[in-house]
Amino acid sequence: MTAEIVSVGTEILLGQIVDTNAQQIGQLLPQFGIGHFWRQTVGDNLDRLTEALRLALSRSDIVFTIGGLGPTQDDLTRDGIARALDDELIHDPEIEAHLRDLFRHRPEAWVGSQLRQAMRPRCSTPLPNPNGTAPGLICEKGGKTVIALPGPKGEFGPMLEGPVRDYLARRTQGGAIASRVLRVCGIGEAAIEDRIRHLIDGSNPTVAPYAKIGEVHLRVTAFAASREEAERMLEPVAREIREAFGPAVYAEGSQTLEEVVLDLLRGRRATLAVAESCTGGGLGHRITAVPGSSDAFVGGLVTYSNEAKARLLGVPESVLSEHGAVSSQCAEAMAAGAARALSADYAVSITGIAGPAGGTEEKPVGTVWIGSYGPGGARSARFLFRNSRQGVRERAVQQALILLRERLLEG
Repeated sequence: MTAEIVSVGTEILLGQIVDTNAQQIGQLLPQFGIGHFWRQTVGDNLDRLTEALRLALSRSDIVFTIGGLGPTQDDLTRDGIARALDDELIHDPEIEAHLRDLFRHRPEAWVGSQLRQAMRPRCSTPLPNPNGTAPGLICEKGGKTVIALPGPKGEFGPMLEGPVRDYLARRTQGGAIASRVLRVCGIGEAAIEDRIRHLIDGSNPTVAPYAKIGEVHLRVTAFAASREEAERMLEPVAREIREAFGPAVYAEGSQTLEEVVLDLLRGRRATLAVAESCTGGGLGHRITAVPGSSDAFVGGLVTYSNEAKARLLGVPESVLSEHGAVSSQCAEAMAAGAARALSADYAVSITGIAGPAGGTEEKPVGTVWIGSYGPGGARSARFLFRNSRQGVRERAVQQALILLRERLLEG
């Protein structure tokens, strides 16, 4: 059995809102062994919506629609479904009675357009919506099913996890999908694909790489008769990936790099401080976003100017005058100074040229030095990130976490 999602709304196409509802459906489908191969987004236009639904119905058993069930003229999902299924829209007096009863207890006045929500395809069964006005719909005709869900998060979530989940449980028999995500840092996507091409080319389990900033996520997915059997099929593939990339596999599941770093610090009963220049506190933000980070993180200093680097971190004036703020010498002095100023066991520093101006032939825009301090003293590494100002900053923060993890793994 296969499913497809059609999200409805011009505001999604224009990027005014992020469609997280489709993500929630995508996470639910594997629990019932339902394949999900396509997803569409279409604006508030009846002809284009009908075309999208007909295409989805031509290749999928179940089609989910999200949004477009409200009372206004641009809420066209009911009309599009009726057209795509070659069905007629009918007025449902029970839905109207429910709507009128709702508005008797609401401060806003009843307007005639609310009756649009009482229209539904003849082949449909309404789904109750205790958190809003528009009912959902399950439409079944010709061996195909369309499940129409409201767009607002507070209405969509309870309906999906309630009556829709119950419907899918009744509808599906046997088969389950299980998946794992292995997170790899410090190795590029192309290099990863080259090393495990035979796994990526497999059909069951499948391995799909997803490139992130400074890391790659490998999603391993298996289909089997039961969840337990699918989980067993995942293990040999996951083990082969771990063996192929060794310590570069920093986590499995949803654990982030900053969470892993904090766990390593806790395991050593060690503390961390950071000193930042071009990233302006981005590294400290990533770390403190983790609940309980105060167990290991003592604080950070944003030293943007040379004067601040000298006064707060003790970077020698000779380093700044002879080598400049973007140098290995400055990065190491910043890391050592942060550890000293905040009485931390480990420290990380970032100093660079994020752009768009300020670069030279010797130190072009994107040049970043990352320093670290710990047992054995200070060290540093140079990077050149070819990206926008924000991209340089994000990559510098990610690389600082990667280097810190590597240092912590040394013991």
